[in-house]
Amino acid sequence: MTNETKAYRPAPLPRRPEMDDAAMQAAARAHFDAMVTRHSVRDFSDRPVPRAVIETAIATAGRAPSGANQQPWHFVAISDPAMKAKIRAAAEEEERAFYDGGAPDEWIAALEPIGTGASKPHLDIAPWLIVVFAQRWGVRADGSRYKHYYVPESVGLATGFLIGALHLSGLSALTHTPSPMKFLNELCDRPVAEKPVMILAVGHPAGDATIPAAAKIKKPLHEILTVIAAQTETT
Repeated sequence: MTNETKAYRPAPLPRRPEMDDAAMQAAARAHFDAMVTRHSVRDFSDRPVPRAVIETAIATAGRAPSGANQQPWHFVAISDPAMKAKIRAAAEEEERAFYDGGAPDEWIAALEPIGTGASKPHLDIAPWLIVVFAQRWGVRADGSRYKHYYVPESVGLATGFLIGALHLSGLSALTHTPSPMKFLNELCDRPVAEKPVMILAVGHPAGDATIPAAAKIKKPLHEILTVIAAQTETT
């Protein structure tokens, strides 16, 4: 997709319900309350997840804003057990190198409260893996390249939309970023223009799933927010 030859043309903003201040606050609080229950899990059930749910969540990701509306992302959704096993084997090879001396001691220490290690059984057990790719450049019909702008920012926004959509669909997800990840291009048959960013393991949590206690410690609002408001603004 390219917008290079398209002139600006305004279109009406899609209609949505009008809300008064109280309704807006209630909606914001309801969304917050829903997202408070979101946690990454490493213990998945093998309960199947309908393909349509995954496709709709990815369609939601595709609604994210992006630099110049170039939408520089691609998602590969995998439920095939043989492919998941290949991804797990390749990912664990990279993870063993990471934990066996490839990573700085400080990084390993930072991961200790999370309880991670080189073994990644969730890559087999979770019914779906979604591999997120960032498209570093586009290709015209004649084969020539054109630049994509704000690729990391755009893909980060889309991935956030995706994780939120999966959670609100009743699913859990775990972000996984083996390094390096070039093996994913070959396994997923994706072009060199695309850089793998992460693997999302997606499914229902196991009945006895746990999360690290440290994961429940979130920065309070006053540490993540600075407000520069007009003196007349109400809270």
